[in-house]
Amino acid sequence: MNDGDAPGSRTDKRTLVKRLLPLLVLALVAVLVVSQGWHEFLTLEQIAANRDLLKSYIAGNYLGSLLAYMGIYIVVIALSLPGGVFLTLTGGFLFGWLIGGIATIVAATIGATIIFLIAKTSFGEPLAARAGPWLGKLRAGFQENALNYLLFLRLVPLFPFWLINLAPALLGVGLGTYILGTFFGIIPGTFAFAFAGVGLDSVIAAQQQAYQACLQAQSGAGARMCEFSLDPGALITTELLIAFAALGTVALIPVLMKKFRNRS
Repeated sequence: MNDGDAPGSRTDKRTLVKRLLPLLVLALVAVLVVSQGWHEFLTLEQIAANRDLLKSYIAGNYLGSLLAYMGIYIVVIALSLPGGVFLTLTGGFLFGWLIGGIATIVAATIGATIIFLIAKTSFGEPLAARAGPWLGKLRAGFQENALNYLLFLRLVPLFPFWLINLAPALLGVGLGTYILGTFFGIIPGTFAFAFAGVGLDSVIAAQQQAYQACLQAQSGAGARMCEFSLDPGALITTELLIAFAALGTVALIPVLMKKFRNRS
């Protein structure tokens, strides 16, 4: 019997597979969704094309529609798929800024917590056990003010949402702190985009009118030049980004004051 066949070695391999299995399943599902192009349905153009159908269905199945929206949001966040901003706008558009915003905050927190727990158990804790002095010092510094740092990262849109979901798992942030930082940190941005989504109806109507006018003006092959498009990025203004940055700075004030007192 060689070393690779030793009972302890087989146990270690089974433990490794068991630890990585949730992460592998999540990655395979994400690859399947992207390869099948299902994520391409998460566009404002699709919402605009099915606006009347969605509105009428929600009117007759409000609770079921709201739960379905939250389920889709949880899956998108847990799989780290693009489309979070689009879904937040859609939530405001379909359910209003208050209900849509609350549903989005709850769903986003659940989805982020799922990927956080999977990342933490798959490679966060094993990495901590093998961490060198530099990473250990970084983890200790982050954990000391974890809630403030998380609020800053959630409030200031400098990094992708999926990256902020994974980084705390590597830095040893506790589950309770992570949930609190995520839940409260995404509230301002979520309600801002949900409120912007309320105005999408008029934007969609204007774009459809422009598209139909283009089709009437063009004939034959020229009609191919007409495009119906909606850009959610146009709703992200400089003023909005500055407001988020200001909120993020406020979240770091306690950390800066603590460091200043320690140096004094």
